[in-house]
Amino acid sequence: MLERARDMRSHPTDAERRLWSVLRAKRLAELRWRRQVIIDDLYIADFVCFEHRLIVEADGGQHAENAYDAGRDAYLGAQGFRILRFWNNDVLNNSDGVAEAILHAIDSLGAQTRADPTPQPLSRKGRGALEGAHNG
Repeated sequence: MLERARDMRSHPTDAERRLWSVLRAKRLAELRWRRQVIIDDLYIADFVCFEHRLIVEADGGQHAENAYDAGRDAYLGAQGFRILRFWNNDVLNNSDGVAEAILHAIDSLGAQTRADPTPQPLSRKGRGALEGAHNG
């Protein structure tokens, strides 16, 4: 799985490359993002902000109505992650809108945290998470 994640980092899709240019080096609201992250030795997430337990995925058409992705999202949601999915076309043609949607999701996560100070459950690796959603 580690080799696959390394290969995915070395050979990103055009949409992943564009999204990384928005997220990398704390360019988006000073947040730290990691890309192609292995979670619980089961899944590789495109982009993860552990501070806000947020996963961002850039998806092509093969992900529409995909049972594997639904199971993956359910698992990650149960681990406390929130998942945002954006179609590659949106990332490539409206990266500003995608960045705004990510910031909006983070703002809403902050409101949830203030309203409910109970900590989210932690995954086996000690990196908690939040529930899944699909933007696209």
